[in-house]
This record gives sequence, structure tokens and C-alpha cells, in this order.
Amino acid sequence: MKISDNPLVSIITVVFNSEKYLEGTIQSIVSQQADNVEYIIVDGASTDGTKDIITNNLTHIHQWISEPDKGLYDAMNKGLKMAKGEYVWFINSGDKLFSDTTIKELTSIVDKEDHPDVIYGETIIIDEQDKYIGPRRLKTPEQLTWKSLIDGLVVCHQSFVVKRSIAPQYNLKYKIAADYDWVLSCLKYSGKIHNSGLVLSRYLDNGLSKNNIPKALYERFKIMINNFGWIKTLGNHFLISLRFFYFVFRNKRF
Repeated sequence: MKISDNPLVSIITVVFNSEKYLEGTIQSIVSQQADNVEYIIVDGASTDGTKDIITNNLTHIHQWISEPDKGLYDAMNKGLKMAKGEYVWFINSGDKLFSDTTIKELTSIVDKEDHPDVIYGETIIIDEQDKYIGPRRLKTPEQLTWKSLIDGLVVCHQSFVVKRSIAPQYNLKYKIAADYDWVLSCLKYSGKIHNSGLVLSRYLDNGLSKNNIPKALYERFKIMINNFGWIKTLGNHFLISLRFFYFVFRNKRF
């Protein structure tokens, strides 16, 4: 993968003490059949072998920093400030682009659809051995709008590509669910939103929200109330709960 002076997309990887997973993430990006990519890594001052992995791949990394931060979303804000691409895309350590042609296919969509504000797609869940687990519990809607998020984070953050010009900073008052708030805000600011119809990413089944479910649900509930009001939020949570338990019963996972 060559690094462009005028990148279409800035891919940002946030990492902290993730020597087990980072190399796979990097390779999924540097193997892309595209030369219009800027690759940025934001490391939170890792103390394991993470920085060695970064320095061993410097020919493929346009910008990187390693310094203490205030958590995941503070690091993601740093990545946004560093980015120069027309679009930004977060593929954090452990997650991967779906295939070697994903950026090429994304470029074709951008050209054909006259540079939409948001491009989104599907996600598959993988385990630590990169084996397929299944689709996400929440189905991505055919036509995504900010109102779609009354049903939860119905589009995976790792399959959500947004124009840098409309992407806000993450709200650091949310420690677990700032990604939900960010995606919702991006959609509110968007004009044209395009469903790629593609699987865009492979998501490692070990995320921050999943490891902090009660706090994530509480924060997401507050964000929903702020955007959709009490009545609609409470009503939809009843339906969300039913769908959640049905999925767990049927698939033996969540």
C-alpha cells in the first residue's frame, strides 16, 4: 500500500497494549489494493510490544503517536485531529478491513455516488483466531438515518465511513457509549447517506462496550433520551430487550 499525499480516506487505529492483535489489523490495511489511503496509529503509551510492531511497519504508516491519553475516545479525537483524508474510518486494534479490495470498492462508490457524506455497510464478527462467528446482533437498515439509532447502534462503528468535514469530536463525558453518540451526531449532520451493500469490516468479539455492558446501556439510554425523548426511548427499550433475549436464545451469544 502506497501512502497518498492527497488521501481519500484516513484510516485510524487506536491501540493500547495490544501486541497480540495489532499486526493483523495493520496487515489488513497495508494489503489494500489502493494508493489513496492515509494510515494513522494512535497508541496510548503502550508498555508491551505494541510500539515495536508499529516501528516495524513505519513504511506503511503515515502518522503515529505514542503518549498517555484519557481513554479510548480521547485517543480517537487525537486521530481525528491528525487526519487529512476526505473521509475518516476507525479500524481499531483487533478489527480488520473485510478484504484486500475493500478500499478499492469504497473508492468506486465515492466516485459513482458523488462523494456522499456517509458510506456504511455490514460487519462480520470474528474471534481471536480470525474465525467467523456470525453477523452482528443488530441488523443494519437498508436506509440509515439518525432516527434509526432509536433501535441501538444498528450500524457497526467499524463499518461507518464519514466525511472528515462533518465528523465531530467524541464527547468525553461518555466513557463507554461515545461511539453511539458520535455516529448519531454524524448522521444528523449528514446530507447524503449511502448504503454500500458491502461487508466492510471484521469486528473482533471483544469490544469495550461488551466488557462493560451495564455502564454502556446506561450511557446509551441517556443519549437516547436526549435525542428521542423519554416516551419513545422507554417504548423502544421494551422491544430492544425482546430482540436481545431472542437473539441470545437462538444463537447462544450476544
